[in-house]
Amino acid sequence: IIKLWEELDAFKKSVQMSQGKTRYTFYDGPPFATGLPHYGHIAAGTIKDVVTRYWHQNGYHVERRFGWDCHGLPIEFEIDKSEGIRTKQDVLKIGIPEYNKKCRAIVMRYSEQWRQIVTRLGRWIDFDDDYKTMDLSFMESVWWVFKQLFDKGLVYRSSRVMPYSCGCNTVLSNFEANLNYNDVKDPSVVVSFPVLGAEFSILAWTTTPWTLPSNLALAVNPNLDYIKFKPKGKDQVFLVCEALLPGILKDMKVKEYETIEKLKGEALVGLEYEPLFSYWVHMKESGCFKVYSGEFVTSESGTGIVHCAPYGEEDFNLFMKNGLVRPENPPDSLDENGHFTSVCPEIQGLQFKEANEPIKRMLKEKGRLIYSGVHNHSYPFCWRSDTPLIYRPVKSWFIRVEAIKDRLIKNNLESRWVPSFVQERRFHNWLEDARDWCFSRNRFWGNPIPLWVSDDQEEVVCVGSVEELRELTGEHNITDLHRESIDNLEIPSKQGKGTLKRIEEVFDCWFESGSMPYAQCHYPFDVSEEEFRERFPADFIAEGLDQTRGWFYTLMVLGTGTFDQPPFRNLIVNGLVLAADGAKMSKSKGNYTDPMLIVNNMGADAIRLYLVSSPLVRAEPLKFMDDGVWQTVREIFLPWYNAYRFFIQNASRYEAKCSQKYVYDEQSIHNATNFMDIWIVAACQNLIKYVRNEMEHYRLYTVVPALLKFLNNLTNWYVRLNRKRIKGETPLEDTKIALDTLMHTLLNVTVLMSPFTPFITENIYQNLRLGLPEESEDRQESIHFVMIPQFKAELINEGIEKSVSRMQVIIDLARKVRDKKKIVLKTPVSRIKVIHRDEEYLESLTPVITYMKEELNAAEVVLEKETPENVLLTAVPNSKVLGKRLGKTFNKNFIQEIKNLSHEAISEYKETGRLEVKGVEVLEEELQIQRKYKAEDPDLEGADDSDVIVVVDCKLNPELIQEGQARRLATAVQKLRKTAGLHPDDQVVVFYHPPGEYYSALLQNQMGLLEKTLKVPILPLEQKDSHPKFIAQGSEKHDNEELVFSLHWKEQ
Repeated sequence: IIKLWEELDAFKKSVQMSQGKTRYTFYDGPPFATGLPHYGHIAAGTIKDVVTRYWHQNGYHVERRFGWDCHGLPIEFEIDKSEGIRTKQDVLKIGIPEYNKKCRAIVMRYSEQWRQIVTRLGRWIDFDDDYKTMDLSFMESVWWVFKQLFDKGLVYRSSRVMPYSCGCNTVLSNFEANLNYNDVKDPSVVVSFPVLGAEFSILAWTTTPWTLPSNLALAVNPNLDYIKFKPKGKDQVFLVCEALLPGILKDMKVKEYETIEKLKGEALVGLEYEPLFSYWVHMKESGCFKVYSGEFVTSESGTGIVHCAPYGEEDFNLFMKNGLVRPENPPDSLDENGHFTSVCPEIQGLQFKEANEPIKRMLKEKGRLIYSGVHNHSYPFCWRSDTPLIYRPVKSWFIRVEAIKDRLIKNNLESRWVPSFVQERRFHNWLEDARDWCFSRNRFWGNPIPLWVSDDQEEVVCVGSVEELRELTGEHNITDLHRESIDNLEIPSKQGKGTLKRIEEVFDCWFESGSMPYAQCHYPFDVSEEEFRERFPADFIAEGLDQTRGWFYTLMVLGTGTFDQPPFRNLIVNGLVLAADGAKMSKSKGNYTDPMLIVNNMGADAIRLYLVSSPLVRAEPLKFMDDGVWQTVREIFLPWYNAYRFFIQNASRYEAKCSQKYVYDEQSIHNATNFMDIWIVAACQNLIKYVRNEMEHYRLYTVVPALLKFLNNLTNWYVRLNRKRIKGETPLEDTKIALDTLMHTLLNVTVLMSPFTPFITENIYQNLRLGLPEESEDRQESIHFVMIPQFKAELINEGIEKSVSRMQVIIDLARKVRDKKKIVLKTPVSRIKVIHRDEEYLESLTPVITYMKEELNAAEVVLEKETPENVLLTAVPNSKVLGKRLGKTFNKNFIQEIKNLSHEAISEYKETGRLEVKGVEVLEEELQIQRKYKAEDPDLEGADDSDVIVVVDCKLNPELIQEGQARRLATAVQKLRKTAGLHPDDQVVVFYHPPGEYYSALLQNQMGLLEKTLKVPILPLEQKDSHPKFIAQGSEKHDNEELVFSLHWKEQ
């Protein structure tokens, strides 16, 4: 199929064919090409492909461009690993030009493999006209977006405590810090802080001993109750939150203590204490080493006193509020790599986590370590380097997200998210708590932030284009915007401050991906406003649930900040793909099968349909099971393909009989009189109507089940019930109508399925198209050039669909009775009764009685109205609902009254949904109605589904048993034909060896049934002289008697 598409240049041709049609815009989020696609990419990619294929086949012009995320930590981290780079100084040593050259060289490392894999998975997307975030045109548009925000006053610089990756030497945004949490074991320590001029020590708890050398203050909640206590046998007095005292005593292994004093937290504010270390003791004059009020302190854990250092946001805010530190120069004991500096000589050079144990030893030597243990908790790690994050004060550049929060929340409501709960709860809550976005990164391989500043940071110029940069700097030969190309460019000050230099930072790569609606088309430089407005906002985007705080968020922030509107109209959020055991998929653990192995073994369509028919499309997680993919092949593709093959075989048979080519005639569909033809066509039209409506609302989770249900109806019901007609065992005119009906439904469902399963549908279509009239619009070179059909209202017949649906329920119930009584389907039963309370229901079954008799192998099907004489109705109260509503009224007497309800009363409740019991109105769904057939004959067995009762006469007489055995004999002959590789039209004769007593009687009594079923002569062995060409031999047993038979070619 891929070869066919390549020969046709099918994807590009389909796009060309749609030129001039209404544009349907799709934005593809850019992945990094530093690794190969995983199941998350495949899931999102399949959803994107399904939707864009559908809208193309729905008559729209759908461009699909692939994009590449080329900048940022993923690329740099690969170079740092390969080159042994650990610090900023290492980079500067080799030079930014050389470092960025190495980064550029690996950006597209796996791009060709991506192309091969994505193509093999059947996704149609343009790799030739792709966009790359490192291209000059893309980078320039990012600058333009940024300048819009800058000019609106939404950009500022500040020192804030931010998530910081020591592994990558850069600050991260808050949403990046939420991407990778791991369960860890950290030290848990309680440390004493002796109060100056008093006889007690304050106790504080922390799981980060490495922050203690930088302790500058303590915080208490002014409204909490605190207690001074003295452990028995000790001279020391300690202070903690009273509510947390039991846990502290347990940690200190104190069984008895003396209460010295109880007091409110506000009484502690202003107390001075002895610093733990002397490193920052000079800051005492600015108000450090005192107790301050902090309402963020809780009584949920620890001691109720918080040790404050510059490595916590609430701590830093307390410092700023009380003037303890200067925002432009906050104290920091760590270098950019997370190692202690010379400020702390005893632990200088140690990585912050490595310093925990030495710090604990020093505290113990000072007599300040009261308790040491281990604390298990979830901790944030860098999403790229997988190293623990710290929170530290960093001078960074921010976007004022909080200033536009109301607009973000409003714009969020103007787009459609599927499923909606992600938009209404998860994303809405994230926006409600949105913080200003730190978009600057202290890195090298990225899009430089276009801000040129004076030495005193007072004069700031924001550049929004290459042309503007040329004008401001006087440098006209600008062909690249990376740091090595522009860091040396300077802008003359307009305020007499010498020259302005570019700031060192580059953009967070999430800013770039959030800018892709504008940058992929080089707006506003190469695209007119009118053309851009045709592309913006996107009609559709899709990614995984993890992008709620990633790409979806940055798109919304930049769309709101730039144009004050959401940048997409419709969004499908898929869930996460997990390993079979529910764990995260891990290459190192080997807990999943390589997706390409599954594709090569079971087909791309199988994995596509498995994914889009799973909980993933409802934003729920999927435990990926290889067997689930195989089940898709076995339960969906094989029956579907067999129905198609059955059509082809019988269309060929029809051509042989008529000596003319089969050509589909749509008029057959409109003139159909056969009940099952009308049914399957009506069901097909209703399916088209339903799929169109649901796809317009992007509900894949309802579309796929409907398609699969129809395929089941087509393959397991229509084809099976009409085999004789389709095979030509009825008049040719009727066979042609049956073939046209099967062609019509096969073609329509295949077209509807083509966005979901592009390979098998193309394979089927390439044969079906040959049976279409030359002038048909549906006769194209590829199924993917065929438009999704419009439904024909005049062919929809709800009444007939209802009749067949009821018939299917009855057949299933009767089969359950057979299974229960161990009566195989080949053994006929004498009678089946269908009992229902509604005359309309019974009348609707009249046209399908013949089908029920055939399917259930019953001599008779009787329709009977429900009466008190044949059905026992009982009502069972819904105790949970009624008990809650009625309270004490819902007692034993009330329940007994319900049990004593008459047949008529229950029937009326079933119809109206209301009933009065002891003066109390009982409402719909507060009673469960049970039906049971009143069987006087033990051979009658019933089954029901709370609506209809089916009763099977299970008494088997010798004639019925013998007929069942004859059917088994016919099946054995058919299996032998198949094993011998015979075609259905091959002319053969069946010879049977001299039979015993049982088979002699069977052949005598059931020869008519056998010949009618097998449609070949059945002769005794002694007549075989005239048919010498032997084919195969088989046998069938009954008890101890065996009948041997053989197949021979029939002489022409």
